[in-house]
Amino acid sequence: MFTGIVEELGEITAVENLGDASRFRLRGPVVTQDAKHGDSIAVNGVCLTVVDHEGDEFTADVMAETLDRSSLGALSVGSRVNLERPTAVGARLGGHIVQGHVDGTGAVLERSPSENWEIVKISLPADLSRYVVEKGSITVDGISLTVVDAASDHFTVSLIPTTLALTTLGLKQTGDPVNLEVDVIAKYVERLLGARADQPAARPGVQGAAS
Repeated sequence: MFTGIVEELGEITAVENLGDASRFRLRGPVVTQDAKHGDSIAVNGVCLTVVDHEGDEFTADVMAETLDRSSLGALSVGSRVNLERPTAVGARLGGHIVQGHVDGTGAVLERSPSENWEIVKISLPADLSRYVVEKGSITVDGISLTVVDAASDHFTVSLIPTTLALTTLGLKQTGDPVNLEVDVIAKYVERLLGARADQPAARPGVQGAAS
């Protein structure tokens, strides 16, 4: 599990085409400090498994399903990426519960800078809009953010200077794709309420006659 608090901006140093998958080599001095084979690292919000690591670089295999459902397929050598290690048990939950399972992709529609922050509008797939609410949480490229406004086909987020300086959202241009993960709690609530609605109504009990 992750929290959506990016630890560092990493870089893609190599991409190997494996046919039905790709192998990425990434540079990340912070996240490789204690990395071991089989560990998980979130790359732009996608939970990937460390295949091997050497120095400040690690490799991870990305299967076709992940390439199709996320923006990782658009990455190339030199691309900057958000990196985060899983949260430790007992650590502070700085953002919100993030699984590293991308639900879909959006695109940067508009950037509106101001003196101390920037409003970014991002497109929203129709099948995800019901999970996004004003002042709710959403993960964009692995970054835990608060929704400012939510519409049926887009939402906005407000970015402070730290987020702009230390994550890929400071580099994204209009039209660039981003990975989206909605709040998993909303999905569980929907499933539970749907299951309750599908259950047949309970038949009223029959009160026995007194003897």
